[in-house]
Amino acid sequence: MAIAKIEEVLEDLRDGKRIILVDDSLVAGVNMPSDDIVRMLKGPKNTVVKVTVYRRGEPALLDFEITRDDIPIYSVDVAYKVNENTGYIKISQFAQTTYHEFMQAVGELKQQGIEKLIVDLRGNGGGIMEAATMIADQFLEEGQLIVYTEGRSRPRENDFATSRGELKKDKVVILVDEPSASASEILAGAIQDNDRGLVIGRRTFGKGLVQEEMRFSDGSALRLTVARYYTPTGRSIQRPYENGKEDYYHEFSERWVRGEFEYRDSIKFDDSQKFITPGGKVVYGGGGIMPDVFVPLDTSGTSEYYNRVRSLGLMYRFAFYYTDSNRSSLDRFTTAREIEGYLDDQSLMPQFVQYAREKGVPPDYDDIRISELVLLKTIKAYVARNIIDNAGFYPIIAEIDQTLKVAIDTIASL
Repeated sequence: MAIAKIEEVLEDLRDGKRIILVDDSLVAGVNMPSDDIVRMLKGPKNTVVKVTVYRRGEPALLDFEITRDDIPIYSVDVAYKVNENTGYIKISQFAQTTYHEFMQAVGELKQQGIEKLIVDLRGNGGGIMEAATMIADQFLEEGQLIVYTEGRSRPRENDFATSRGELKKDKVVILVDEPSASASEILAGAIQDNDRGLVIGRRTFGKGLVQEEMRFSDGSALRLTVARYYTPTGRSIQRPYENGKEDYYHEFSERWVRGEFEYRDSIKFDDSQKFITPGGKVVYGGGGIMPDVFVPLDTSGTSEYYNRVRSLGLMYRFAFYYTDSNRSSLDRFTTAREIEGYLDDQSLMPQFVQYAREKGVPPDYDDIRISELVLLKTIKAYVARNIIDNAGFYPIIAEIDQTLKVAIDTIASL
């Protein structure tokens, strides 16, 4: 029986294995809720749980004894070269290890000769502020303001860049979208307001409150808002919420209705929220970070058929089914380019259409022609992720990522 730590077994399970037994209790084929299975796997640190797994093609079940431990949360999803001198780093959240992950990724990209950097914060809802300010510090000159906080009863506190920056000469652009929030907005705002680089995408969420937690003897706690975060030019990151919580949470959908996701002109700028950067660039406050280069939401491959298979998760599910059925052919590949080259010759589209039909979505061939490129690229990216993780997914999905394409073209001219 193999002895392993839990993160080692979880990594191994990505290879298509299924958990059958947990401590000799059957969990497969009995309609057990996934939350119950997770509770069975969890336990005090350094205790042991036995897991029995099945892998297609293996003659017998495999047993592992897992020593429970802390499972590290990684926040840099991928880092790779998008062209000869430009690197791309995707940060999914800001956690304790984010700064060190980022610097390790930068070091590896530097060894490959990159001089320009695209930092992708799309979908990043924030996290630990210090991770964002430490990354901003790498790009700024000593003494430049990164962010400051101020409240009605709290004096202003400034966070300045130090002399530690290793990326002061590197060209940089930041990618953002509607879910980019909090620490993501701090980093994007610091780069934009110091004229250090460009922000590309769509207006960010607008979450910039400083809260302090007060714990009570009964175990409950109160979080009290004491200040707000401001960008170096003085813009409040926080969206207004004077009209109540309901309006605050509905504002996101109202942006869609107004057409803000598709047309920059639909965004109403308030001259009272007009700020000027040291380089003379006009930036606007009012909540969130407005990008320097607006990229509308890409709907070119959208159709009713696409929306149906996407809502049911069929592209993801088909990719797993296909990977599992063809693992012996796919396992020999180590790069996204190799995997995509192989998949190009496998007639994936007819197989997917048949799979979707069996799952209750009949084909609409007019819609399929509209969405074929997006469908195929997404399926290939998911298959590649099943084989080599995010190093397979992102380079393939990048081929239909219009915001990233704009960023690559933009940074080439900087």
